[in-house]
Amino acid sequence: RLQLLKDDQWIDVPPLKHSILINLGDQLEVITNGKYKSVMHRVLAQTDGTRMSIASFYNLGSDDVIYPTPALVDKEVEKPIAHPKFMFEDYMKVYPALKFEDKEPRFEAMKIMDSTISFGLVTIV
Repeated sequence: RLQLLKDDQWIDVPPLKHSILINLGDQLEVITNGKYKSVMHRVLAQTDGTRMSIASFYNLGSDDVIYPTPALVDKEVEKPIAHPKFMFEDYMKVYPALKFEDKEPRFEAMKIMDSTISFGLVTIV
């Protein structure tokens, strides 16, 4: 049984016949500058029924930088960049300790590391 956390309540997600449900991760929330949100979710095992859950993860390279894509930053409403840029490896270092917490502390930890990310001759500020 899949559940999503909304307003501090676990809400059941009913299965839809012949469908695939995709949960977006924190990285896509950052890339879209918050336009698409990652959600806190859990799966409760059931002994009856035919629902199948398969977890598949796509991870970036450890030295890849994640940041809001300029083309997806909403310039019409002058929305400031809501998320920091960070190296995927840095994110994975803080994730295990914070994965069962709200996502905001993970993003805050990345903001601390955000002042300058340097790659040899190229610096992203």
